[in-house]
Amino acid sequence: MKNIPALDTEELIKSIARQTRALLDGLSSSNTCFVGIHTGGVWLAQRICRDLGLSNVIGELNIAFYRDDFSKLGVHPTVEPSQIPFDINDKHVILVDDILHTGRTVRAAMNELFDYGRPLSINLVVLVDRNGRELPIAPNICGASISLKEEEHVKLRGPKPLRLEMSKNS
Repeated sequence: MKNIPALDTEELIKSIARQTRALLDGLSSSNTCFVGIHTGGVWLAQRICRDLGLSNVIGELNIAFYRDDFSKLGVHPTVEPSQIPFDINDKHVILVDDILHTGRTVRAAMNELFDYGRPLSINLVVLVDRNGRELPIAPNICGASISLKEEEHVKLRGPKPLRLEMSKNS
């Protein structure tokens, strides 16, 4: 694994925090909640809230059992349950994930969110949007869009420090 030299993780985080501040300025703060997708999305949601001086409790989604390709991925022995310790009904949900690739993780996250209630809106914030979409899902806020070959992968490592790493299948 190697760091992606063209992407400065700290700068991307600052960029999505600024964009999120602009989004929040247009929404009622009492009707807004943050939900991160396990694990990178949770780390990013925590960091965004900290950088913006928000004291929001952050919900955590573990979408492993909601994936439509669950049988292909196999059972992961460390699957933790989701934790949404607040009501999402009639709230603007800021859904945070690290890497948007096929769109299947976000679709699974939205399915699970609707099991918790009916939000007013869902805004998707991602650190990196990469090519390879299989579903018509796009971020509202994005740090960077990148194009990788099929055998290349990007992953957020952390939580301290948060850093993007790229790998290549041999």
